[in-house]
Amino acid sequence: MNLPHRRQFLHLAAGVAVLPFAPRVARAQAWPSRSVRIVVGFAAGGGLDILARLLGQWLSERLGQPFMVENRLGAGGNVATESVTKAPADGYTLLMISPSQLINAALYEKLNYNFIRDIAPVASLIRLPFVMVVSPSVPAKTVPEFIAYAKASPGKVNMASAGNGTTQHVSGELFKLMAGVDMVHVPYRGGAPALTDMMSGQVQVMFDIMSTSLEFIRAGKLRALAVTTASRVEALPDVPLLADFVPGYEASGWQGIGAPQATPAEIVERLNNEIRAFLADPKMKGRIDDLGSMPMPMTVVDFGKLVGNELEKWGKVVRAANIRPE
Repeated sequence: MNLPHRRQFLHLAAGVAVLPFAPRVARAQAWPSRSVRIVVGFAAGGGLDILARLLGQWLSERLGQPFMVENRLGAGGNVATESVTKAPADGYTLLMISPSQLINAALYEKLNYNFIRDIAPVASLIRLPFVMVVSPSVPAKTVPEFIAYAKASPGKVNMASAGNGTTQHVSGELFKLMAGVDMVHVPYRGGAPALTDMMSGQVQVMFDIMSTSLEFIRAGKLRALAVTTASRVEALPDVPLLADFVPGYEASGWQGIGAPQATPAEIVERLNNEIRAFLADPKMKGRIDDLGSMPMPMTVVDFGKLVGNELEKWGKVVRAANIRPE
């Protein structure tokens, strides 16, 4: 083959190699061509809903199509998740996801979907630090002192949560298992009434979202013993890690985006890139900080690993603590 013909052949071969990718690139570039739904399994005004609306507004301005939040309530997020598993896998239906859906996978014996099989992880959004707080009536000032206090009074220490099977609940159950203490779980209908009873001393300990407890900690109405994340939290710089006293302990809330499992990979990747740009936007970082959260950018692969690890972790806790839906 002479040189001109060889060059022509190589040029054509390169073009042929690119051809299978061309429709995928075109599809990603064409998306979105109409409005996109972001389905939220909880009521308007909550943290998940607020973040979804911030993201939706930002993506609408960035991509030129409406990103509309749709609240579908029921069964701790199961109704919303099931609706998304039945939606077309075309990038026009997204789901706000959190540990709740992964806890539900172990909590409910009969679901009409399988989260790992039916929902594709798209992008992580934020991490929500948790804090171990006690009532001022509790004599313990440190985690080791609290463990000794609980072990001296087995079954007499009440642990509040925002509800049965919530992230707050399973975080407390994980502590019970790892620290070897016996505490009575007292579920409430939300975090606010639980905190009210915490401050009055009716319940003694709670593993709560830091942002909701922070003002009470600063006012001296609650005592923070430890943060539950893997690293210290800027808002509570003097509060140690729970893992310093219970090695390997980590629990926190997080939020992300999922989609029906067969959503084209190129659309998933584009969404992931756009959401990471959202998290890097200085204005959005400020709004996220106002929510008491930390941006948590991840690749699609890394977010998928997080979802898989959390599913396994909380499933073990649900089974070990014999947690049942109310």
